[in-house]
Amino acid sequence: MRFGWLTLSLSSSPHEDKQNIDNVLIQAQEAERLGFEDVWLTEHYFTGESVYNDSLLFAAALAMKTEKIRIGFSVVQMPFHHPVRLATQLALLDNLSNGRIDVGVGKGTVFNEYEFIGHGLRSEDSPQRAKEGFEILEKAWKGGRFSHKGHFYDIEVPDIRPRPVQQPGPPIWRSVISANSFVECGRLGIPILTARLPVSSIGERWNLYKQGLEEGKHCEVKKQKLLDQNALWRNVYVSETDSQAEDELYEFLIDTRKHMMEIRSELNPNDFKPLPETLNAWTDPAVSHEEGAKMAMETGSLYGCTKKVKEQVAELKELGVCHLLCQTGFGAMDMQQNISSMRRFGEEVIPSFS
Repeated sequence: MRFGWLTLSLSSSPHEDKQNIDNVLIQAQEAERLGFEDVWLTEHYFTGESVYNDSLLFAAALAMKTEKIRIGFSVVQMPFHHPVRLATQLALLDNLSNGRIDVGVGKGTVFNEYEFIGHGLRSEDSPQRAKEGFEILEKAWKGGRFSHKGHFYDIEVPDIRPRPVQQPGPPIWRSVISANSFVECGRLGIPILTARLPVSSIGERWNLYKQGLEEGKHCEVKKQKLLDQNALWRNVYVSETDSQAEDELYEFLIDTRKHMMEIRSELNPNDFKPLPETLNAWTDPAVSHEEGAKMAMETGSLYGCTKKVKEQVAELKELGVCHLLCQTGFGAMDMQQNISSMRRFGEEVIPSFS
């Protein structure tokens, strides 16, 4: 079983940004030392969530500060990037890191409309914009001259230099939730990232992905590689006792949710409403913070002393999860609390699943 480390760090004020950016670099280096195999960067803007904001530029710094840990994006918000520039930046990152880049792609946030507005966009056409950008990204990495004439882009590109170390390019991942998306990604042979999937749904979703693999007629070696890659994202908090971990994680999640809901209420325009199918107790502003945090604890978190967390990880492994992404920081969580939890997990949990 392999373990990744995911950062969704919040900086509470502009005065703290520099220190919190430094903290993420330190945490990522610690993740490498502790045996995490990959580090995953999120992308959000304007409010201190994902404090570095520009995950591509931050990844370049991370490539220089690490040696072997893979560097992934969970996810690149495709509508915010010109695809030719994105292809060039990712190819350069793949060279700087000596082929350690993984690229999760998505259509952009479904809750923070202010991020689209800040980029001069609205989210209504984000699926189409992302799809066209993804097509250009794939063309660019094949090498040589290419052209594209679409709804959003009309381009003639002589070549993309440098070419990626990984050929034909860094692995492309997709973030999925719906049942149909699991089947589609299996059929296309694309590795997946999924978050806050309840334990009761994991077996069903993994079987749908296997169904897609069969429909795609992939060879056995590729099918096994993809099943080993597919990643489940969980909040992870390891403390000295179960009760301490439960109480502290609950408060971290309450604070995180309060910030999230206040920002969305303040910055999202009145004409924006998230789609009903995207709402659950964690994301629905009509639900209390207490109920939302409880839902996140029950369906998206591993927490407790090391013994209990080992049992929770073993349960996921039994269901077929081979790659676990661990978010160890929540909101404006204290640096030392984050590092202590990471070390308990890295030194006492990871070795049990090597």
